[in-house]
Amino acid sequence: MFFDYTDLNKACPKDTYPLLNIDRLVSSAAENCVLNFLDAYFYNQIPKASTDIIKTAFITEDANYFYKVMPFDLKNTGATYHRLMDKVFSHLMDRCVEVYVDDMVVKSPSYLQHSKDLVEVFTTLRKHNLRLNLEKCVFHADSGKLLRLHAHTRNRSKS
Repeated sequence: MFFDYTDLNKACPKDTYPLLNIDRLVSSAAENCVLNFLDAYFYNQIPKASTDIIKTAFITEDANYFYKVMPFDLKNTGATYHRLMDKVFSHLMDRCVEVYVDDMVVKSPSYLQHSKDLVEVFTTLRKHNLRLNLEKCVFHADSGKLLRLHAHTRNRSKS
């Protein structure tokens, strides 16, 4: 099913919530011995305000439906999701977690500390009912993998 939210997106002001500088994230994470790359399922985890549910209602031959969570293709979904992740992980940011929209890096100076950090991160995810896309998660990577991924991404974006 495809929904055209062009008119709704035109009516909404742009949310200019700032994204983390990716170079700062890489530098901060690369200083650590052990890394996990976690990928969260994105937009469909953001509950909508009850007053906004009607704005994405749609009709089929069988019934009227509406989204209880934020659907894809809305103008400010990325900024809204990043704001949510910043709020959810504020107590762990800069210490053991870096977040870039739906991607998280759990970073630790040692394996022992990493186990403790992962418990905190998973507890936080569970507390806020956030789910990970396990197919895209990488556990116990070294900082070299992050630097290679970042270099590959930067080279590809320059092409």
